[in-house]
Amino acid sequence: MMVLKSEIIVSFFTMVIMPRHTVYLASGSPRRHDILCQLGYQVIRLEAAIDETAHPGEPAADYVERMAVEKNTAALNQNPEPQYPIISADTIVVLDQHILGKPHNAQQASAMLHSLSGRTHQVLTSVCVYWQNQQHKILQINEVTFAPLSAEQINAYVESKEPLDKAGAYGIQGLAGTFVTHISGSFTGIMGLPVYETSQLLTLCDCPPL
Repeated sequence: MMVLKSEIIVSFFTMVIMPRHTVYLASGSPRRHDILCQLGYQVIRLEAAIDETAHPGEPAADYVERMAVEKNTAALNQNPEPQYPIISADTIVVLDQHILGKPHNAQQASAMLHSLSGRTHQVLTSVCVYWQNQQHKILQINEVTFAPLSAEQINAYVESKEPLDKAGAYGIQGLAGTFVTHISGSFTGIMGLPVYETSQLLTLCDCPPL
């Protein structure tokens, strides 16, 4: 039987992207889902609804780590005997030690973007992985510098609706990438799931990407 060259190429790429491991993802974020799929994992989503209110005086690093752990625990409570590792994460934007959460409306998004304009802020992402009665967690910290933004740029970005479901009212992987003059840290960490740190945690769980 003759095998066409195109069939060989398709077969090769099918083998390359075949998932080696399966993981649970306690997050509704499409960005985290896509990152895990790009690493070669088969991803099963779990619900992880929690109260995301910060405690009075709670430091930003403590808050983001607590959120990641509580999401993980919420998913575990729904699935007490998981077949695969459970991954959860939380990402926050911090400016002047003040946490900028997800804006509730266009006015809040605009105010956040005005505050970030021309300044450097931090993006903190905490990842938590549960497997075999153990929770492993890690905190990853980045710095992001925005160019000065005009009112027209901010208004156009807010009108795109992109900021409305993102911490700090922007997504670096989208249109807001045009605002960024410098980053120090991990691009995927700023997106919401740092690849290096996540793979290290999954390796501890005998579930490495490679």
